[in-house]
Amino acid sequence: MDKKSKIYIAGHRGLVGSALVRNLQVNGYTNLVLKTHAELDLTNQQAVHEFFAKEQPEYVFLAAAKVGGIHANNTYRADFIYDNLQIQNNIIHASYQNNVKKLLFLGSSCIYPKEAPQPMPEDCLLTGVLEYTNEPYAIAKIAGIKLCESYNLQYGTNYIAVMPTNLYGPNDNFDLEKSHVLPAMIRKIHLAKLLDEGNYLEIAKNLSINPDNTLLEKTLAKYGITKIAKITTLKLWGSGNPYREFLHVDDMADACIYVMNKVDFTDLIKGKSEIRNTHINIGTGEDLTIRELAYLIKEQIQFNGQIEFDATKPDGTYRKLQDVSKLHQLGWRHKIKLSSGVKELSDWYLNNNLVSSKNDQF
Repeated sequence: MDKKSKIYIAGHRGLVGSALVRNLQVNGYTNLVLKTHAELDLTNQQAVHEFFAKEQPEYVFLAAAKVGGIHANNTYRADFIYDNLQIQNNIIHASYQNNVKKLLFLGSSCIYPKEAPQPMPEDCLLTGVLEYTNEPYAIAKIAGIKLCESYNLQYGTNYIAVMPTNLYGPNDNFDLEKSHVLPAMIRKIHLAKLLDEGNYLEIAKNLSINPDNTLLEKTLAKYGITKIAKITTLKLWGSGNPYREFLHVDDMADACIYVMNKVDFTDLIKGKSEIRNTHINIGTGEDLTIRELAYLIKEQIQFNGQIEFDATKPDGTYRKLQDVSKLHQLGWRHKIKLSSGVKELSDWYLNNNLVSSKNDQF
């Protein structure tokens, strides 16, 4: 990409999209095309095709998606598969019709089988049953990978799919019901600390409800936060035993731009008799348990109460560590350590007091 290339970032207000915009702007890219959901509904095929025909972007980052945690994925199953398929189909096909030079599609590590080998290599895709709770979302993302591969093979396009591990960072979604595990945990532990300190005014402000102590305590209890006999306890979903890998979103943006600039589809098919699984895992190659993550955040926020785990709630996949050897061979490695990244995000949340219930990044 040249500094003046016209670059469209689909989903620029989401977690990854906003990080891409920050990175591109800092590095001198001056011709970014950005559209909000109100300006362009990416599930509307005609609107997307009219947009591409008018704007004629040269490069596309497809970071737009409907995203959420275990609860949201399992509850809004139809929305997650339909909206994501629509977005992907519309943007990828419009890119082909309007001669986009290169497209980068962002998937998710949930595409891999529930019982995938650890760490998960790209070649284990479609070798087993998916995790049930996020199966519709995973199928949509698998379709996006295959759409990119198929257009490349049939039409000679240069579309690359990257599979990020669990991401976190500025502009994350901190909704108590629809967010991913790390930001949700930060907000819950912050609320638990406020209850432990008896700071009901700040709790009311955080939850956007009337500062009535009984109502506040009832609402907090809904999210597993209670105070009995002066002991504040936060009960989190699941056993706490599953392992998760986390990558800072600024590292993710850096990796995406590196791949866009340095890696072509032809680089990914060398030596392959059957061209499949050309996507690239993006992660750290390191993980920790949910329990360890909870205590890391507890320490960063300085919550003095107790943390318990409700093993009657679903854990999801036991381990989801990605094999990032392909990424390393292509020349990129992560830079931000989890401990410093969690501290940065905790501070960012507390300083911004940002409470977003929005889970659509398009």
